[in-house]
Amino acid sequence: MIVTGHCLGGSVASLFTLWLLESINRPGTKRPLCITFGAPLIGDKGLQQAISQNLMWNSDFLHVAASQDLDPEAVSEVLVAMDLEIARNKPPNEQWHMIDYGAVVKRLMSTVRFKGISQLSEMIECPLQAGIVLQLQAIGLNRRQQSGDSNPLIAKLEKCEEAFVSKRKMGFDPSKKLNKRKEDMAKLEWYKKVSKSEDKGYYDSYKNRGSKKDLHVVTFKKSLTNYWKEMVAEVERMPQKEEASFRTRWLYGGTNYRRMVEPLDIADYYKENGKKDYKANGRSEHYIKLEKWLEEAGKPLSSQVITRKQNVSASLTEDSCFWAHVEEALIQCELLRNGQEEESTRKKLIEFEEYVMEQIKEYAVSPEIFLGGSSFMQWWKDYEQIVGTSYKSQLTDFMKSRLYQQYH
Repeated sequence: MIVTGHCLGGSVASLFTLWLLESINRPGTKRPLCITFGAPLIGDKGLQQAISQNLMWNSDFLHVAASQDLDPEAVSEVLVAMDLEIARNKPPNEQWHMIDYGAVVKRLMSTVRFKGISQLSEMIECPLQAGIVLQLQAIGLNRRQQSGDSNPLIAKLEKCEEAFVSKRKMGFDPSKKLNKRKEDMAKLEWYKKVSKSEDKGYYDSYKNRGSKKDLHVVTFKKSLTNYWKEMVAEVERMPQKEEASFRTRWLYGGTNYRRMVEPLDIADYYKENGKKDYKANGRSEHYIKLEKWLEEAGKPLSSQVITRKQNVSASLTEDSCFWAHVEEALIQCELLRNGQEEESTRKKLIEFEEYVMEQIKEYAVSPEIFLGGSSFMQWWKDYEQIVGTSYKSQLTDFMKSRLYQQYH
């Protein structure tokens, strides 16, 4: 189906095509092509960016405009622009007439079919190759050097163009790279298991980086983060209906990635001396988006406490910022030891106690936090010394009675 229109009719054609694209968003469905002539701008910058960056939708629009249109400055993304000689030869007061786009199209076809091809030294049957040769001539390359199937430059450009067209047809599909990312996640799972056997957990192993295996994790983390940043950015640019579909499809994978990898970013953040408040100053936007997807889904991945209890020994901590809270609590303990901001600091530590106890009751934290070499256990040792034996709370009772040893 070809949808077309001139001037305001072109704007209506664009809106109608957008509606069609959203309505027929099913695999295998033939997509409409919208061709407009002298059509004014529709939507705002956000809409233009969303369409232009969506490889599937961007290829469905062709906007033709001429400098003699009634409102040439209001034209959206102009893919074909022409400065007609017939208009240039008229007096200024006669230049702003309606453009005969029928004649424009015929003239354009003649230019492409006859004028360009006639300039070639030999007939080239392949339209793609002919177009490449003409473009090379336009930038001044020797015509003799461009003709012939053996020319490596033409062959390379053909491959690039075919790959680009293929990519536009397929659109954005994160599943194509998913298997490689699954390998990276499996390697992180292995790293997590090995670190647990060393009684310190993968967060603190990565934070301290005392062996070669810790350094390899940097590569896995980087590839996973690049993948999910690209995926989140692409989904955020999608139309609402298509975006919702992708969110649902990738909710589980995105949540597991966030819970596994964000603690490593937190470790990097606090490794630099003087860094504070990761959530406000250091958290990447794509983590925020992934967490928002889960919240908007309306139900946790493991909604029942009893289910989480049964699986807690193999689970990841649900709050991917848990270790940021631990690092902040360690900073608060240091402030108390130095006699700084005592009242506000104690209040923050009590809030941290309540937060941790709530996570424990919900079986929302991994047992790894209780490993002897973990930052959480380091915090507990510091905090126990600060509050003394007379202080009591749910968390201090839980820790002092070693009930955490049964948390598995």
